[in-house]
Amino acid sequence: DNNAVQDGFQLYQHNFILTRSGNWAVVQQGMNTAEKKARRYHWCSSDLRSFVKLEITRVILENFDEVDAIAGVATGAIPQGALVADALNKPFVYVRSKPKDHGLENLIEGELKPGMKVVVVEDLISTGGSSLKAVDAIRNNGCEVIGMVASFTYGFDVAKEAFKAAKVKLITLTNYEAVLDVALKTQYITEAQVPVLDNWRKDPANWKK
Repeated sequence: DNNAVQDGFQLYQHNFILTRSGNWAVVQQGMNTAEKKARRYHWCSSDLRSFVKLEITRVILENFDEVDAIAGVATGAIPQGALVADALNKPFVYVRSKPKDHGLENLIEGELKPGMKVVVVEDLISTGGSSLKAVDAIRNNGCEVIGMVASFTYGFDVAKEAFKAAKVKLITLTNYEAVLDVALKTQYITEAQVPVLDNWRKDPANWKK
């Protein structure tokens, strides 16, 4: 909690996930209301970290084997992207949401050479806005984005349309429907709650208005 608060992001969500086999993960989300920015913090056990790395690596090898470099979207996908780049022995860069306000004012940290084929690694896809801004930055750098791999997507229609319009192939390790299915099977949620969650996913901005 201290990391989020000290960075100026008021903590408003804190989840601790523990599996029966002993793997764990902590996901925190903070909001800076003055700057209207959000930030996620992730910690996980080594087994779970290795699983995500290996699965993203597998997806890239099976679908984008011509990749020259890996790009992580700041900040949540930086650790995942770096681990995957190391596994593939490829260069790694990360893309900021906006240029730094000091120094060289870089938007992309790391070296990308024009003509490189890049796979973008993302942690979560909601509307797709920040993810596709990273795609634009890489394309503006003279590189080709051949695809994006994310850990999770809500499957919002607005995101599907945005990725289609941007001509970016998106592959995710899991999605909202799969999480609901597991939550139901493990009795984390009840059958009566499923329609409520489905309605939220259809229109989260206007849900309960």
